[in-house]
Amino acid sequence: MQDPTTQSYSSVKRELQPAAAPGAGHLFLREDEIRLAQDMLFFAMRDMTAAPDAILAELGFGRAHHRTLHWIARRPGLKVGELLAILGITKQSLTRVLGPLIKEGYVAQVPGSVDRRQRLLTLTEAGGALERRLFEAQRERLVVAYREAGGAAVDGFKRVLKGLMRDQGREYFDALEQNRQPKPPR
Repeated sequence: MQDPTTQSYSSVKRELQPAAAPGAGHLFLREDEIRLAQDMLFFAMRDMTAAPDAILAELGFGRAHHRTLHWIARRPGLKVGELLAILGITKQSLTRVLGPLIKEGYVAQVPGSVDRRQRLLTLTEAGGALERRLFEAQRERLVVAYREAGGAAVDGFKRVLKGLMRDQGREYFDALEQNRQPKPPR
């Protein structure tokens, strides 16, 4: 997969476009509607990240630290190489983010049991508490939005978000969906 910053528009367009473009020609595909979607994504991300940004700023951290904490919390024992792939950043960038998290006692790094060159990442107790605090700062916004929209809209929203992802993200969520336990009937 190419670096997203160097990948041509036409290849991105092909990657995102299904073989038989369903909905082609529909009004929601007009440029003004697509720009409206961009505007909505901008405001949604700004508002979703405002509370965690404030918490992180108190600690001298930023959004890259939040993303790192999130993924280590979601996958304890995550290999540094896997984290690099998920975040799509360079080793140098990750070092600038991970270094302070380790130094401040939020992340623990241990060598792999089979391959000692591997570095496995887990959250410390303080890191888990911080990640939980950041999650809770966003949780209620999502709960309210999901309740207001209803189940069908939430399913559609998830399909749209998945459609915006490149293959790596889609594969992650496909695997996650396969491994989910069925919900017990109410």
